[in-house]
Amino acid sequence: MKKYQLGEFEEVVLLTVGVLYNDAYGVSIRQEIEEKMKRKVSVSALQTALRRMESKGFLDSRFGQATAVRGGKRKRLFAVTPLGKDALEHAKDTRMKLWESIPSIAFDFGN
Repeated sequence: MKKYQLGEFEEVVLLTVGVLYNDAYGVSIRQEIEEKMKRKVSVSALQTALRRMESKGFLDSRFGQATAVRGGKRKRLFAVTPLGKDALEHAKDTRMKLWESIPSIAFDFGN
């Protein structure tokens, strides 16, 4: 269903926002993906994905409190929306149906 279509990177970002829950902002999302996925993430790719998913309605954002550590700048915190959760569930269900449809012989490599 196109309504829930996610690219692979979008899915990873959306899942990571869920993992980080109340602490999901650009730097923490990037660090979490790089740590858990052992994958480099450019700031621009992440920001593009976050904006795109917010415009699709999969994410909401709000500004947190200003902190001295950040020179008075506020963090933009992200949260998964109900539509974003539906998109993730759709992706998970679709993948599971595909996995369950693979005949066992397809992975029988004679080992």
